[in-house]
Amino acid sequence: MKTTSFLILILSACLTLSCRKVATEDYGNNPKAGHYTRINGINLYYETYGKGKPLVMLHGNGGSIASFKYQIPYFEKHYKIIAIDSRLQGKSGGAADTLSYDMMAADFAGLLDYLKIDSAYVLGWSDGGIDGLVLAMHFPKKVSKLAVTGANIIPDTTAMYAVDMEQMKHTVLKSTSEREITLNRMMIFQPQIPFSDLKKIHCPVLVMAGDKDMIKPEHTLKIFQSLPAAALCIFPDSYHQVCQQHPELFNQTVQTFFGK
Repeated sequence: MKTTSFLILILSACLTLSCRKVATEDYGNNPKAGHYTRINGINLYYETYGKGKPLVMLHGNGGSIASFKYQIPYFEKHYKIIAIDSRLQGKSGGAADTLSYDMMAADFAGLLDYLKIDSAYVLGWSDGGIDGLVLAMHFPKKVSKLAVTGANIIPDTTAMYAVDMEQMKHTVLKSTSEREITLNRMMIFQPQIPFSDLKKIHCPVLVMAGDKDMIKPEHTLKIFQSLPAAALCIFPDSYHQVCQQHPELFNQTVQTFFGK
């Protein structure tokens, strides 16, 4: 029988304690921690912090390592952080005419091979959460535990609100940036993951979202229900950027999951 646990956090008072300390490092642009390596034909940029069990951090669409400025200082006390700029984003390279979640997951697996890391914890936000799910499906030995927030596996209005879908389409029509067009087009047409495919993921997964997330609660719930070994956390009074909005509560929740 599938083992699951619910982490429904309802104490709004806790949210007021969220920490927004100013980062002392220039995350995403830190020469002391930054590295490039050639993976799958592109220059992939990543930064490393801390020591211990490897923890890979995967940012959202159009973001960068800097998206985790409230997570890196917390988690580097417990793990060896490997924060990555995804293909075509941040400082990483890539062709603007093609992009997919499968390609990015292969990049991350290639980087772990390069670093001689057999398996790691993975934390993914938004597109990074999708990347984490794809990584766990296609490269299961690489992911020992996975935490995702604001992830979807279908690009339609059963998963996202129509206003957000329309904004992506507007960007594709109006933007003059080929990179921006490619990133938004990917979100319009990808991913296309059947819920049944999530049964291929056997590592423990923490599925998270804000109760006001751009990903519909029923879609987040169905992802949770489709995974063989999962926990669920819906943060109250929270949006898609909950990891930045309420970092202290978010970090503690993820650490409780990873620390089990």
